[in-house]
Amino acid sequence: MSDRSTLTFISWNVNGIRAVEKKEALKWIDEENVDFLGLQEIKAEADQIPDSIFERDYKFQSINSSSKKGQSGVALYTDIKGEASCCAHVDILDEGRINEYHFGDIAYFNVYFPNGQRDDERLVYKMAFYDRFLTHINALRAEGKSIVVCGDVNTAHHPIDLARPKANEKTSGFLPMEREWQDKLLASGFIDTFRHIHGDVEDRYSWWSYRAGARGNNVGWRIDYFYVSDDLKDKIVDADILDHIMGSDHCPVKLVLEV
Repeated sequence: MSDRSTLTFISWNVNGIRAVEKKEALKWIDEENVDFLGLQEIKAEADQIPDSIFERDYKFQSINSSSKKGQSGVALYTDIKGEASCCAHVDILDEGRINEYHFGDIAYFNVYFPNGQRDDERLVYKMAFYDRFLTHINALRAEGKSIVVCGDVNTAHHPIDLARPKANEKTSGFLPMEREWQDKLLASGFIDTFRHIHGDVEDRYSWWSYRAGARGNNVGWRIDYFYVSDDLKDKIVDADILDHIMGSDHCPVKLVLEV
């Protein structure tokens, strides 16, 4: 653990864990005290993940690969004692989109939410996934669980969360219906931890297209989030976007919680 009184969480869409390993882009984990590492879009089966991604030997790891090889997939690494759970009723197409892990009175989720840009059918699926997931975490809250959700949400919530909001008003990832789901999430008693810490700071993004020098010009989107249930509000120590870390079209995001 990083400290007796805090837990550090990292979330990163690596866009292919084998590609990231070739760039040695996860080696920085060995220099940090990361208690929960949640990776999305690993695009690999468990036996395809190189042992050399970092040297740290986490006591628990959970790899949830997609039934469609080479797509999606999430991975969780932690030393915190707990129990993995199953979200098959949310990820109904078995696309390897969720790690669920319960420790103490907290239910933690590492999620790669669907992208709706392919076609209208996929957008409908994305919205249904959103709703199933919110129903699930609200049910856990009703049972007395505190909730931590991290991952690639694939939607920028407000105009401040992307560089070119006007140009993307009709693009999946910034559609009113997608953003309204985030409104619903917060109204259900969840906190966007980055905004909680940083307020309305501008020009902070977590994803940039590989095209047209987007990252160099900081033409990006903030689509990677840490949400927590509001009973954890006073436990939020820090939340940030680690935009100096390279290796993917996304950068990692971070949460530090008091425990």
